[in-house]
Amino acid sequence: MEILVTGAAGFIGMHVATRLLQAGYNVVGLDNLSDYYDVRLKKARLKELIRYPQFQFAKMDLADRQEVEALFAARKFERVIHLAAQAGVRYSLENPHVYVQTNIVGFTNILEACRHHPVNHLVYASSSSVYGANKKLPFSVQDNVDHPISLYAASKKANELMAHAYSHLFQIPTTGLRFFTVYGPWGRPDMAIFSFTKAILEDKPIEVFNHGKMRRDFTYIDDIVEGVLLVADRPPVPGNSGSPGAAPYKLYNIGNHSPVELMRVIEVLEKCLGKTARKNMLPIQPGDVPATFADIDDLMRDTGFRPDTPIEVGVERFVRWYQSYYLAVETSSG
Repeated sequence: MEILVTGAAGFIGMHVATRLLQAGYNVVGLDNLSDYYDVRLKKARLKELIRYPQFQFAKMDLADRQEVEALFAARKFERVIHLAAQAGVRYSLENPHVYVQTNIVGFTNILEACRHHPVNHLVYASSSSVYGANKKLPFSVQDNVDHPISLYAASKKANELMAHAYSHLFQIPTTGLRFFTVYGPWGRPDMAIFSFTKAILEDKPIEVFNHGKMRRDFTYIDDIVEGVLLVADRPPVPGNSGSPGAAPYKLYNIGNHSPVELMRVIEVLEKCLGKTARKNMLPIQPGDVPATFADIDDLMRDTGFRPDTPIEVGVERFVRWYQSYYLAVETSSG
């Protein structure tokens, strides 16, 4: 089986591709290596993947319709795991057009390619951000999510609607995964645990939004990958998907179902690093929500899987990776 993983040089994409390769699948990894954050980190992730002989890298921008079409015509993928996206709530306030190009135009090109070169399952990344201004916790996939509070969230909600339309019209089995605050080794530098670690080690103040009262359903990367792969093996069946029509369409939350206050995360980081953070307490940022909390009943019912890595375990593993990775970078550059 040949599987396409988009965003393969990204945080989640690299981990998903690694697990597929370890299981013996042939994987084509697509990425445009955008400079949203340090490209050296993306290239280091790719270096981990190209050690596997059954991995091939395709450097490509999903917004390029002809290139995407040509790739699908040449490869005949059986599954597509679409993780490429322009991420980040705050960056969407500064550069909205890149979200439209990558998350809307790029996803349209993926859907069209799956329409004209049928696959047995398209799994794509959504986000807990789609819950927006919702107040009821925990967040359930049965909840109405018509009130996004950032363009990033709106683009992910749009992906879910677009996928449903294509599932309905062309019977493409699609599953959207609403990820909740993913962290772990090889993580994104713009995520809190990564940026806090860097600042603490450099004796710089960390920016603590909402005066530390943010609560997040921090989900360790291995749990995310397990959820992705279990869902990928279960294409939705028409009439048994939760969709009001006959579309082979599903949505799942993948979260640790155990929100943690930001100040607790900082305490764990301080313990792992052996240093005290200098904290700059700030109000909540535009586009941010004060709390996230995943209802994972549907995921557990359909796969039997329940993410459960405690924050203390996950943060320690991240810190170990961070220190070893940046020690190696400093050694090679010095």
